[in-house]
Amino acid sequence: MPPKFLRYALLLGALCAAPALAEPERPGPAGAAFYQAPSPLPPGERGAVIWARPLAAEASLPSAAANLLVLYRSTDAEGKAAAVSGTVAIPPGTPPAGGWPVITWAHGTTGLASACAPSLDTPEGRSIPTSAALRRLLDRFVRRGYAVVASDYIGLGTPGPHPFLQGGPTGRNTLDMLRAARRIEPAIGSRYAVMGHSQGGQVALFAGALGPEVVPELTQVGTLAFAPGSQIMDRLAMVRQAPDVQLSMPYVLYALQSFAGTYRDIDLQRLLTPPALVHLPDLQQGCMTHALTTGYWAGAIARDQFLPDADDTALARAAAANEPGALRLPAPVLIVQGTADVTVMPEATDRLTHQLCGKGTRLAYRPEPGADHNGSMVAGEAAAHAWIEARFAGEAAASDCGSLPKAGK
Repeated sequence: MPPKFLRYALLLGALCAAPALAEPERPGPAGAAFYQAPSPLPPGERGAVIWARPLAAEASLPSAAANLLVLYRSTDAEGKAAAVSGTVAIPPGTPPAGGWPVITWAHGTTGLASACAPSLDTPEGRSIPTSAALRRLLDRFVRRGYAVVASDYIGLGTPGPHPFLQGGPTGRNTLDMLRAARRIEPAIGSRYAVMGHSQGGQVALFAGALGPEVVPELTQVGTLAFAPGSQIMDRLAMVRQAPDVQLSMPYVLYALQSFAGTYRDIDLQRLLTPPALVHLPDLQQGCMTHALTTGYWAGAIARDQFLPDADDTALARAAAANEPGALRLPAPVLIVQGTADVTVMPEATDRLTHQLCGKGTRLAYRPEPGADHNGSMVAGEAAAHAWIEARFAGEAAASDCGSLPKAGK
């Protein structure tokens, strides 16, 4: 047995032998059955581990001493107990005093279907088109002695629906993942940072704001968001007026379906045209790349999908409840935004930084010249590592709120 899996076996054996934790009695099943939780769920609090097993190599971090796939208790968009999947990467070597510092990663948009979970990723990047850049970013943290944990979010991996762009449930999933990881590996410490990209940038900001409430036993040192999603209604307005095919269309429709599934006063039949309604189920058939390149939505003229003068009052209320700019984060924040991003517009993130500063958040803002949406993680990698290291070292965080730079024009 390879050393990293021997260590995993010992960890899981120790877990099963610890009655105080009431965690899994056996390793999780192989294949897709792993994501099908027992019904009813085993008793436990949020973050309780249902089962775990080694993670497939395609979705693992190569420098980790062990990569684990975990099914754990969290909550869905309605606050009900639910099973969520995620991953744990444990660094090599001996943990420092106080345990491994830990980063909880919030992933970007993959899709709405259960098959789009990052833990199910393949070498071709079926669910995460940014696999190579993302794996390099996170693997470097593991090499430097950080544990890295990552939730798939409710409805990805596990049965849906997935509450896309709903910051509350996905933020809680991201925080509960910390508890699950610490139950599996007690050497993971109690100090954590939150980090995410795109949809995950929005999730990270919500997790950063919710941390003291959701995981009060842990200490948050900071939140880092690459190109975080925000200004939801502004993006919808832009797409509704566009006379051409829009890259943003699947993202907008993901959000509409997500909000309509949770906020019962939203009626998509009063917002979308009949052809759009007919083809909405297409977005459940594949992951993000499929939605952008295949079938009806790859060639749909944006403004033709929306009813003229539709009443979007209920939708606007739902979007406002999920805007990260309304949050106040207790720990320092770094936002990294590419100036050439056409997925999350630089102007939207400029506005977000002003909103967060207005709420009293201590915020540093780093525009990356020429970087596109995924490129913000590449161009900002060195700055991200330095900033996270400084937060765990207890250094005072600088703030740009007095004179915010601009990523947009």
